[in-house]
Amino acid sequence: MRSVMQDYLVFRLHGPMASWGQAAVGGDRHSGQQPTRSAVIGLLSAALGITRDDSAQLGLLGQQVRIAVKQYTAGSLLRDYHTAQMPSQKKGAVWATRKSELQAEKLNTVLSNRDYRCDGLWVVAVSLVGDGPFKLEQLQLALLKPTFLLYLGRKSCPLAAPLQPNVLKAHDLKHALDTVFLPMLADASEQYWLEVGGTVTYFWEGELSSFPAVKRGVFTTRPWDDPVDRKRWQFAQRELHQITLQESI
Repeated sequence: MRSVMQDYLVFRLHGPMASWGQAAVGGDRHSGQQPTRSAVIGLLSAALGITRDDSAQLGLLGQQVRIAVKQYTAGSLLRDYHTAQMPSQKKGAVWATRKSELQAEKLNTVLSNRDYRCDGLWVVAVSLVGDGPFKLEQLQLALLKPTFLLYLGRKSCPLAAPLQPNVLKAHDLKHALDTVFLPMLADASEQYWLEVGGTVTYFWEGELSSFPAVKRGVFTTRPWDDPVDRKRWQFAQRELHQITLQESI
């Protein structure tokens, strides 16, 4: 029996640096290897022009989208050491600007480490569930002509290649994620991503059946990357499956 065709929005993410936020403890800001759910929802929201304080629209978008990722390479790890001056905590004090913070009577030095993934390459597939207000064609147009600047996790991580968003029909997630994009370089030297190692990793949420039947090799985790409240920086867990396969060139 043939599987039912489903609509997907697929696009490519590549940049000199990316940061896929993980749970933060103290001054360390770690990065995951692949785009988080919160990062992709943030990218789509920025493209649509949804502001961070619009909890209603952010919630509707988060409820409607399902996200899968194909990772060609997570890139290399870069750790950036930060020192910053911050005023002491004071009850009732509100610092409206960075300038006002630096004008405080007492400043403390805060140390932190921030991680980045350098030269990574990912393909994202978005599908919709329910009867929400958003359509794949609407998301595609927004990615082509975004309202706000798009970046890979942090503002210091710009895109280095066109997203090339495309709405298509596919039998399953793997076929959607295996979409071929136009080469980023005229000499197609990016092929080295496939030649070195020759493996790719797929990530998807929801049911195992969303991906073609696999008997072994699937690893399931429950990351805290499903945004609940942007103002309070609250996140929920989700079930995320992954499998690494040999890439067919």
